[in-house]
Amino acid sequence: MTTYLKEYSPFIIVGVLVLAGLFFAWSLSSIFLPVLLALILAYVLNPVVSWLEGKRVPRVVVILLVMTGIVVGFAGAFAFFAGSIQNELAAVQINLPDYANRFYGLIPEKVKVYLQIETPDKLYRQVDRMLNELRGISFDIARGAYDFVKKAFSSTLGFILTVVGYFITPVYLYYFLADLPHFKEGALKLVPERSRETVTGLGDEIDGVLSAFVRGQLSVCVILAVLYSIGLSLIGIDLAIAIGTLSGILFIIPYVGTIFGIVVSMIMAFLKFHDLLHPLLCLGWFVIVQAIEGALITPAIVGNRVGLHPVVAIIALFIGGQWFGIFGMLLAVPVAAVLKVFLRHLTGWYLTTPFYRGT
Repeated sequence: MTTYLKEYSPFIIVGVLVLAGLFFAWSLSSIFLPVLLALILAYVLNPVVSWLEGKRVPRVVVILLVMTGIVVGFAGAFAFFAGSIQNELAAVQINLPDYANRFYGLIPEKVKVYLQIETPDKLYRQVDRMLNELRGISFDIARGAYDFVKKAFSSTLGFILTVVGYFITPVYLYYFLADLPHFKEGALKLVPERSRETVTGLGDEIDGVLSAFVRGQLSVCVILAVLYSIGLSLIGIDLAIAIGTLSGILFIIPYVGTIFGIVVSMIMAFLKFHDLLHPLLCLGWFVIVQAIEGALITPAIVGNRVGLHPVVAIIALFIGGQWFGIFGMLLAVPVAAVLKVFLRHLTGWYLTTPFYRGT
């Protein structure tokens, strides 16, 4: 065991340094989050940049073209969705009184008595009173929110630096894309030649897992957003594009997007059509799309390289959410998949040790 510790001491030291670096980044998360966001974007976009660079286009030109394309694409998508959602909101505004009356009719009588809204007029008066109270305490809320944000960022300067950090995220992204190949070469040079093949294989395996989830899952989210929006629009519910798009985006967190889409779409369908057919149509459409996603879309795009058991994925989501909130839930599954790679290699090494073999 002592011999093995001596042989693998550099890897142990590197592991300790990585953990220390992660703890340091977590303690200064307000500063490192923009950097991490830029690093993730650089990882997602690097294959496109490398492919265009292989066509003998200078890497700097390729990066500028890709970033310009992203800006144009986001602007176009924002304009399309803004226009669509604006039209849908106009329809919702027309149907809002009917929605309110229908929803009021679903509230049990005991709840109405407890809330002192036995009649619609009392409900309207309660809403007006609440709005007036909210207006009266708006300044206190704003001041309290400012104090909370200031405390969260430790100081006003820290808050300013965080905001500026997000604004200069494109700068981080540019330099990460420009220097990503050099990062890999520099890191590989630190590995002893006798271990480079092993480390390279491990890195390729981790890259396969991450690319399957990050790049693949993003593609799956886009496809699902389109399918959800088309189906809900054909069913005829209000805010179909908004619900479908948001459900697709939230699918980046496993199970969350599907649950959100089913619940919200069924509620909107019931409030508009006052029957069970249209909510069931929404449920059926989500079931069909999920079946297509599980049988065709994800296997074709993501494959089985992530290979996490559903129970492990759910536990990882809860742990990530408990420790780091929504951001932790976003990273829970890919981090768990990477840890699985390390655990598999660690298990393989353990099975070869004299301790296990009893020699």
